[in-house]
Amino acid sequence: MYSEALSDPSRSPRGETKADDDEVERLSRALALAEGAPLPARFGRVFAGTAGWTDPTLVKSQRFYPKGVSSPEQRLRFYGSQFPVVEVNSSYYALPSPALAEQWVQRTAPDFVFNMKAFAPLTRHPVEPARLPADVQRALPAALVDKRRLYPEDLPGEVADLLWERFRRALSPLRQAHKLGYVLFQFPPWFTATRGNVRVIEDCRARMDGLPFAVELRHASWGAPDRIERVAGFLREIGAFYVNVDEPQGKANSMPATTLVADPRLAVVRFHGRRAATWDVSVSVSEKFRYIYDPAELEPWAEAVERLAGEAERVHVIFNNCVSDYAVLGAKGLTALLAQRAARQVDAAE
Repeated sequence: MYSEALSDPSRSPRGETKADDDEVERLSRALALAEGAPLPARFGRVFAGTAGWTDPTLVKSQRFYPKGVSSPEQRLRFYGSQFPVVEVNSSYYALPSPALAEQWVQRTAPDFVFNMKAFAPLTRHPVEPARLPADVQRALPAALVDKRRLYPEDLPGEVADLLWERFRRALSPLRQAHKLGYVLFQFPPWFTATRGNVRVIEDCRARMDGLPFAVELRHASWGAPDRIERVAGFLREIGAFYVNVDEPQGKANSMPATTLVADPRLAVVRFHGRRAATWDVSVSVSEKFRYIYDPAELEPWAEAVERLAGEAERVHVIFNNCVSDYAVLGAKGLTALLAQRAARQVDAAE
């Protein structure tokens, strides 16, 4: 399905800066690798997907959705033919509704899985008042309504409780249909490794009332060599999934690339790209995550994911470099490499 782009990999996605020579070469190699991916992108216990399926740059690139696939239903159905799992990113910005989640259930195969990113204020991030439900906005004290951003500590207790209850309720259709993989609690870069923040994680776990709970930590203090194993052990004790990451290294907001399994039911790996120059500065999302994984960069991860699959019942691999079809290529490329490794192992055994 990538044959047109493969024949002209220099073709820039619409609305984006023209790719440089290195990016063109990476794109050519990534496209060629993706051609060999299984459909959908699953290999054994490993389920690969992207962080969303409606990113504007993905749609505009015209390298993923076929012509005529333009409605929300058509796009989700097509995405489901290519991938067995997706991570919903929009739920970070606004609370989803049960009705919308029910539509997702109806538009996907019985074994398709949704991972949901937690609503911003539930993970200690600020939220714009306009992104709160209308009735919640009306319940805010007058002094808060005109604030540009509201932090969790600004919210009255009853408002915070209501947001938690609404979020859990929105997930009910996915949970009942056995289509909920995990709820991602991605804590902010300023969320440091302190006892107080450990208690925050414990409180979040309790508020999720048994729902599958995944934790992504972003401040480097959590990833210190003498601490990270203890962090995984703590998550194991509370029944949470540890999120392994691939991202730029050596920054205050970087975690090491690990292959840790806290809960053997599920291992999670999220790929953020390796744009070190934009990782810890204020830039647009497209600038931060504009990164094409080269097959040579994915090969060590294919081996690592194999190890994770040996320790966990299931592995979810999510590519968050959602610019154009770069996340699509990464997810497909990794499963193609897993298939190649398995074929080589069979040949070697014969």
